[in-house]
Amino acid sequence: MKKFFTLLILSLFFLCSCGGSTQWKPHSYKKTAKIVYKQVPADFIPRNLTVVSAGDSLTQGVGDSSNKGGYLPFLKKMLEKEKGIKEAEFYNFGVKGNRTTQLLKRLQSPEMKAAISKADLVILTIGGNDIVKVLRDNITDLQFSDFTRGKEEYIVHLTQIMETISEENPNAAIVLIGLYNPFSKWFANMEELDQIVKEWNHAGQSVMANYPNAYFVSIEDLFNKNSENLLYKDNFHPNDKGYNLIAQRLNQTLGERTLPDLEKNSYMVSKEEN
Repeated sequence: MKKFFTLLILSLFFLCSCGGSTQWKPHSYKKTAKIVYKQVPADFIPRNLTVVSAGDSLTQGVGDSSNKGGYLPFLKKMLEKEKGIKEAEFYNFGVKGNRTTQLLKRLQSPEMKAAISKADLVILTIGGNDIVKVLRDNITDLQFSDFTRGKEEYIVHLTQIMETISEENPNAAIVLIGLYNPFSKWFANMEELDQIVKEWNHAGQSVMANYPNAYFVSIEDLFNKNSENLLYKDNFHPNDKGYNLIAQRLNQTLGERTLPDLEKNSYMVSKEEN
């Protein structure tokens, strides 16, 4: 028994000597990890872009030597160089000679409705043939007021086109390419025609301003202020250089304002704090 107590005392003495200079401290814990939400960048996952182009001969591509759709192949290459776009798929519904009333009817076709319903972007070229119709209908006694009346009809029909597209797909961005005066280079003294084109462009711009996802792209200056020949041999439609410039102007506008963003999802990053 005496031996047992001796061993117990020695053990207690040993423990006390080992911890004599040590103070008890609470156990140190890391703070709970903080969850930080960050925005997915636009180019995080390259996406496919669906584009519907509709309208007249500029969309069909009359004057394009490759016969591949005028400005469309140029624009496709430009868009697919964007970081956030993997592939741009185009549906071309351009028909030579189409006016606003004819495009409005074609928008009711099952094929166009199906394409527009899944489109990210709709590009329109329309209005030039409406001006030509005013010229033809009043050729024997043409007055400036004839174009004013024609412009008012253009506003009504363009508004109906916009309503039809927006109803089919309220999320699609819609771009209207403006009109140009194909005769400005050869008949520089035809100031009246310049004024008519300018007023019709203002009318188109005013219609597009009524829709949050709609934009107007002016190309009038490209043809009026360029020393190069940008017209096809018919001296009316653009040639390859003209279509390329239209695509460049479109791409510039799309890059600045209209390319639909990727869905704004968030991803979580765990960040430890000591």
